[in-house]
Amino acid sequence: MTNTQDDPRTKIYELIDDIEIAMLTTTEVDGSLRTRPMANQRADRAGAIWFFTEKDGSVIRNVEANPMVSLGYASSGAYVAVTGRAEMVEDRGLIDELWSEDVKAWFPKGKDDPNLTLLKVEPDVGEYWSFPSAPVSQVIGYVKAKLTGQPADDIGEHRKVLL
Repeated sequence: MTNTQDDPRTKIYELIDDIEIAMLTTTEVDGSLRTRPMANQRADRAGAIWFFTEKDGSVIRNVEANPMVSLGYASSGAYVAVTGRAEMVEDRGLIDELWSEDVKAWFPKGKDDPNLTLLKVEPDVGEYWSFPSAPVSQVIGYVKAKLTGQPADDIGEHRKVLL
């Protein structure tokens, strides 16, 4: 396995794979932005990020009008932002592969629902901020910054990565 300290691309995918919900932002037909929670699926080997959605829903309408999207992820020790292009993918085999009983909470008709489809996001750029999980480490960093008047730059890691 690649050392994530040496490969920030791998680190981004490891961070988002551990987060259950992503906030997906699309552009409405009128140009306004809309953000909604989406159940996160694991990224595939090529780096695409997958979500279940409805063929006749606002996500697909918005993506068909403007495929540029933003994904936001947050956990207790990290924040991740990803931008990229999205598209609808109708692939029953992949739906079967990605399906879990947890998904049924959003799609009660099951994986054979004819309105069920996949949203594929091909990331362009990812950015992450990770912090020590120990609150004591964070407090020490904040106190040090407050006392020295310098930005708290040693309390976590921040990288911007081309995906």
